[in-house]
Amino acid sequence: MADLAFSDPEGLYYVVDVKTHRMDTKFNMPNLISVERLARFYQEDRNYFVVLMVSYEVEGVKINADSVYFVPIEFLNWDCLTIGALGWGQIQIANSNNILIDDRMNRRRWMLKLCDVLLDFYPREIGKINDRITHFEEVKAYWQGKGED
Repeated sequence: MADLAFSDPEGLYYVVDVKTHRMDTKFNMPNLISVERLARFYQEDRNYFVVLMVSYEVEGVKINADSVYFVPIEFLNWDCLTIGALGWGQIQIANSNNILIDDRMNRRRWMLKLCDVLLDFYPREIGKINDRITHFEEVKAYWQGKGED
């Protein structure tokens, strides 16, 4: 779930997911966390899932950090996130070249938006699965119609 974790003096617990982004690549879509795992983790108000994103360039043998974000996931705007179809769903950064931070967002509103996103996502996944079932019913019928070797 994280690369490091710590508690602060006030008893808040931070789980940190470190992501790096080489800026001369065209496209990066890193997974952050399972939607189900985050939902369970955030049932405790003292828990924070934090993303440490370091964007960098390579010049010969030197690495130059361009930007560093250290933000709770709920500060990541949904316009730069997506859900990947793995398990219950994975929250992903849609493109690491386009990180949108909204530090005015609060956890409740962000989690409600997550639920809306998932309630739109899951029915589309059901449609895709139904298409796959139909496809493999046809593949099975084809192979059942072939004679034994």
